Amino acid sequence: MRVRGMLVVFILFLLWTTGGCGGQQGQGDRNESPESKRVLINGAGASFPNPLYSRWIAEYCKLNKNVQINYQSIGSGAGIQQFSQKVIDFGGTDAPMPDDQLARAPGEVLHIPTVMGAVAVTYNIPEVKGKIRFSQDVLADIYLGRVKKWNDRCLKDLNPEVILPDRSILVVHRSDGSGTTNIFTDYLSSVSPEWRQKVGKGTAVDWPVGVGGKGNEGVSRQVQATEGAIGYVELAYTLLNKLPFALLKNSSGQFVEPSVEGTMAAAAGAANKMPDDLRVSIVNAPGHNAYPIAGYTYVLAYREQGDPDKGRELARFLWWAIHEGDQIANDLHYAPLPEEVQKKVEEKLKSISFEGKPLL
Repeated sequence: MRVRGMLVVFILFLLWTTGGCGGQQGQGDRNESPESKRVLINGAGASFPNPLYSRWIAEYCKLNKNVQINYQSIGSGAGIQQFSQKVIDFGGTDAPMPDDQLARAPGEVLHIPTVMGAVAVTYNIPEVKGKIRFSQDVLADIYLGRVKKWNDRCLKDLNPEVILPDRSILVVHRSDGSGTTNIFTDYLSSVSPEWRQKVGKGTAVDWPVGVGGKGNEGVSRQVQATEGAIGYVELAYTLLNKLPFALLKNSSGQFVEPSVEGTMAAAAGAANKMPDDLRVSIVNAPGHNAYPIAGYTYVLAYREQGDPDKGRELARFLWWAIHEGDQIANDLHYAPLPEEVQKKVEEKLKSISFEGKPLL
């Protein structure tokens, strides 16, 4: 019994001393360099880059175990709203914030392009094995509800080698505020005066026809589940879900498929339009190989950060993403930033500060 009692005392002593070390270690954490602190960063927004951001975050956090980054795919509109309310540390959007939203924001907002992507037009017609071609006006007429059948004469004329079925077209669009929608409707507005006048562009519009799906995920599922459906999603979602994608007629008259190369060609064609704040459209860009429905996706961050540790780690993550994340982006069919845009982004990241002092 005496031995057992001594053993209990010894165990209690060990527990007390290790607990004390843990307490002292916690105090030590507060005095250590920022690199050793556990930092949690929350972001939310665009579903367009979600497959890429998920991979980037997983890889970055393996290399930086003191950092935890969460990103929720809730759509650009909801991401901008939560970011503007400072519910999250950074937002994701494919639609640059307009001037009126920037004026209401509780701080100076930086638009940080991360990659570019293509918005693919996808469809579900089991009988058709080849790729369907769409011209600008025909695609607009489908979304205006004017072209209702897959075997409409205008589609048959564009696709003489494809046997198109006598089946109704079900238009699928986003039901939530969406940067992908902004890119798609920006394109339709640029090629169709009627669309521009009747519907316009934006993260959410009054659709003339069709049914909605939430997120790129929801549109993909809706198209996949419904024969005769047509929808628009970021290219990665067509590949992940094994959905076909259309060939679109570009501003040079060429029918091109969505691709990294076509997106980079679109960016090159619109390079001279990149303003200092980096908010730019690259839809219907000039260039023989340019894919016409492409766009940048952005991370939104406040120039002046309220938490130096979060601000520093966010800037470091984004710096890593635009430099070391290129291969992952290519693997998932996103286009890395052009070199001249990358340099502009570097300057934006260097401007992120706390109490006026740069964090990088």
